[in-house]
Amino acid sequence: MKTSRRALLGAAAASVLPRLSLWAADSSFDPWVEINTENLRHNVQVISKRVADRPILAVIKNNGYGLGVENAAKHLEPQAAIAGFAVVKLHEAVALRDAGIKKPVLLMGPFDDKNLEEAIARDIMPMVYTPVGAALDKISQKLRKPVPLHVCVDTGIGRVGVPYRAAPDLIRDLAGRKSVALRGVMMTFTEDPEFDKEQLIRYKNLCAALEKDGIALGRKHTCSSFGLFQRPEAFLDMVRPGMALYGVYSEPEFRGMGILDLRPAMALKARVAYVKQLREGESAGYNRAYMARKDTWVATIPVGHTDGWPRETAKRSKVRINGALYPVVASVSASHSIIEIGPERKVEIGDTVTCFDWQEGSRPEDVADSSKTSVYDLTMHLNPLLPRRVV
Repeated sequence: MKTSRRALLGAAAASVLPRLSLWAADSSFDPWVEINTENLRHNVQVISKRVADRPILAVIKNNGYGLGVENAAKHLEPQAAIAGFAVVKLHEAVALRDAGIKKPVLLMGPFDDKNLEEAIARDIMPMVYTPVGAALDKISQKLRKPVPLHVCVDTGIGRVGVPYRAAPDLIRDLAGRKSVALRGVMMTFTEDPEFDKEQLIRYKNLCAALEKDGIALGRKHTCSSFGLFQRPEAFLDMVRPGMALYGVYSEPEFRGMGILDLRPAMALKARVAYVKQLREGESAGYNRAYMARKDTWVATIPVGHTDGWPRETAKRSKVRINGALYPVVASVSASHSIIEIGPERKVEIGDTVTCFDWQEGSRPEDVADSSKTSVYDLTMHLNPLLPRRVV
């Protein structure tokens, strides 16, 4: 039997370095993000049932919470419950239109007059909260159509939005212009349980007073993913979840409430790049962060904080290899993490490593809890340059 050059080189190297594995079945070791479209559809369905079939404005800001903004929109748009999409960055809104997304796109972030005209020309709705009526008149006249928009009201979060006391004047001004098509009025909860009640009262009183005067406000919406669990009285005309769509519980207590059966729609994976044995007393990682108390096998995976894998995972988090969970040890560097395998060599170069996915024990919430970090940091900080693969 003819022996390949690769096999010969591997055998020679193994004879010199008996504790190192040098070859893998595949040549690519770059980490990747997997998108589970079935779980994404499932989450839309359970959210739709929770809100009694109210329309869903899908928040896909910040690179689609890790999926990629275009990926998220393409897989969500065919679902009837999805009324449209909301982003914060203008470039994300433009990317959606360039990708052929047809449903409404709401730009919730800031813009100047030039941005505003560009957005409206691309059929992107602005979220406004300042006196922009004059600019809208000019744009409407130029484009020969009214400008659809949503008004954001600040009922107490203090971030953006017209203060609720000043909101009546702004909304009346906008609603009275032929250049404006008012499609919705929105607010954001602070997520303080007691103060949220006051916020909702302020918002409802505002809307009731305006509607009493004959002003059509469009869809009223206040609920993010948090509100799906805590504020059913605030579902109103539409809800705008983000994290829940991607199957992740934004707060630990939500996971055990039995209200929504969310299934994570993304995974971070890689393949083992290196396997070796540390002798008792040998170390691994910067500052010798890990010390082998006895002879121990370790694996290096090519995933680091530049990929969005938090440094804190080296505290107590685990990854899954060949169906078993192994702890992340030493320190997470820019491009690598070290995994403690134990006294026996149970993994090989090329084995698939799941940093997190949709299985119990490896969900994003599990990793976030073990590393004392946030699920938002874990998913939203995934490097946008990582390949996204649909499964």
